[in-house]
Amino acid sequence: MANAPSVTDSTASHFTASDSATRLVWDLPTRVFHWLFVLTICAQYTTAKLGTTWMPWHFRLGFFMIGLLTFRIIWGFVGPKHARFSSFLKGPGTVLAYLKQVHKVKDALHSVGHNPLGALMVIAMLALVAAQVTTGLFSTDDIAFTGPYYPTVSNDLAERITGWHHMIFNFIIAAAVLHIAAIAFYTFVKRQRLVPAMVHGHKPAEHVPAQESIPHSYLGRALIVILIAVGAVYLVQREAPPPAAPAESNYN
Repeated sequence: MANAPSVTDSTASHFTASDSATRLVWDLPTRVFHWLFVLTICAQYTTAKLGTTWMPWHFRLGFFMIGLLTFRIIWGFVGPKHARFSSFLKGPGTVLAYLKQVHKVKDALHSVGHNPLGALMVIAMLALVAAQVTTGLFSTDDIAFTGPYYPTVSNDLAERITGWHHMIFNFIIAAAVLHIAAIAFYTFVKRQRLVPAMVHGHKPAEHVPAQESIPHSYLGRALIVILIAVGAVYLVQREAPPPAAPAESNYN
């Protein structure tokens, strides 16, 4: 039986970043999207809470989020393996089987990409934020600011949509808290370091079969998708009707 490697040996092999130590799973565009998505949600919440002075930035961030969502949806079909929806969306049977096993500490259930529960969170967050930015396009604060598509609906409908806009963000907060709790569970109970992998893109080779790793980040393809996303944001802005002042509030 071969001797176990010393701490020095294992440390040296880690820093040489040999193919046998780690393998690339998360491409750079997916990682950049993930962190920009997080930062933009936080910035949108902050600018909304800071009040009138920051509302122009709130709308700019809304348009930026439209671009992010457009990119991620397209990238979910043309990106590398583990960024594609087809690679991580599973049926109810697979999700339930995973849920029955995930609490067992000894069975780590390492997933190369998103695990079945993480996949549901990805879809939930994309859907919630898409609904949030869509309702924001028609919203009004009944004081000084309205969404760019506010003139296309009645004031009564705009006020209802604004109520949905606020309500949806409560669901986004709840989903974010659940997501953070899940990360803590996997970090401290399952001993899986999910956050670092979403920073540098690599996972231990012992959990990533060679055929499951990706060769590179497909940056040329990502650039094309970015240009499409920029074009989508431009069209949303261009097609907006001329701005109109909000009608008088029903509460006056």
